[in-house]
Amino acid sequence: FRHYRVDRCDFNSSELNDIEYIRSIFYNKLEYARFSSSLGKFVGYTEWGVKTADYWNSQTSYTQQLKAARETYCLYNIGIWYQNP
Repeated sequence: FRHYRVDRCDFNSSELNDIEYIRSIFYNKLEYARFSSSLGKFVGYTEWGVKTADYWNSQTSYTQQLKAARETYCLYNIGIWYQNP
């Protein structure tokens, strides 16, 4: 059994408006919940994922932290990537 998460940044440029931070949560290769900075909340894809997403969405400090990751994690690293041709 495996439980893991994948954090990624989807972007078209180094402008903050063109960046989306996504955190996907998996169990046994099945994505059961996802946070998207565009939506600003978690979405569940299974029965367990819906319950978990509702709980995580109720934790406002946690969702605020993930919303900030778009700037602190994505923008920072994408800026480095664009600087190095």
